[in-house]
Amino acid sequence: MLEIKDLTYHYPKRNGSPSRQALKGINFSLNACEIVGILGPNGSGKTTLFKILSTLIAPSHGSVKIFGKDVLLEPDKVRQSIGVIFQNPSLDKKLSVQENLIHQGHLYGLHGNALKEKISRELKRYALSERARDTVETLSGGMQRRIEILKGTLHSPALLLMDEPSAGLDIKARKEMWEHLKQLKKEGITVLLTTHLIEEAERCDRLVLFNEGSIVASGAPSKIKEEIGQEVIVIETSDPQALAAKLKIFPFSYTLLANTLRVETNKGHEFIPQIMDKFGEDIISITVGKPTLEDFFIHKTGHKFV
Repeated sequence: MLEIKDLTYHYPKRNGSPSRQALKGINFSLNACEIVGILGPNGSGKTTLFKILSTLIAPSHGSVKIFGKDVLLEPDKVRQSIGVIFQNPSLDKKLSVQENLIHQGHLYGLHGNALKEKISRELKRYALSERARDTVETLSGGMQRRIEILKGTLHSPALLLMDEPSAGLDIKARKEMWEHLKQLKKEGITVLLTTHLIEEAERCDRLVLFNEGSIVASGAPSKIKEEIGQEVIVIETSDPQALAAKLKIFPFSYTLLANTLRVETNKGHEFIPQIMDKFGEDIISITVGKPTLEDFFIHKTGHKFV
């Protein structure tokens, strides 16, 4: 469905600023009927990749093929087979819900009774039939996001691209959005989304973790977290360097971040009493928990997910 090989992108020099490499030889593929998240902090290359996949910008090097069509050589054919939902709303707020959808249908060659019937079915499915004639500006953020999804899938694409889909949504609206995405998956639509939210990434079938333009890991969220052991101890201290030297008597490694030491171990609950007994006067706080995706990111990159 999607195949990316050795993808590189350089932002050109602009206003005296030097050229910047945003993507560094990216490789990965996408299978049918899965929800895949591109997870990474701001500036990691997610949005650049999204722009390339949606044919807004061309790769500097490498290839991207969607359904066998090259995004550089056959962008029009690629656009016919994908749905795109941008982070910023693309709805015309002065038009009604129905008018927005009619114009979207026209862009993809849909018209007449067939288009009206499809819009009617989709509005019913998204529980928006009663708001069809309301202007978009009168709707809540959650409703507007539902319309964005409906608009992006009106032409029945096999691949839906979403950039930071839950940006600006409250918890209830995020939950509703994910229920719709799971339903789309059941109907045979593959979803590729970018996100910087850990809790959103946990909902994906598969993740591709980005950092500074490179892929640092990929796989199911549960499998990714398994790599760093069963527990993570986080120790807050006023002098982390000194405490790190003292902790060398224990059989584990650590990561030093600001005023905290993060320890990956399979026996965290057993080590905490020993650590407190020997070095309690040096410790402000100490916690232990199951590893998270952020713990894995720190393990791979040495810095927090920010």
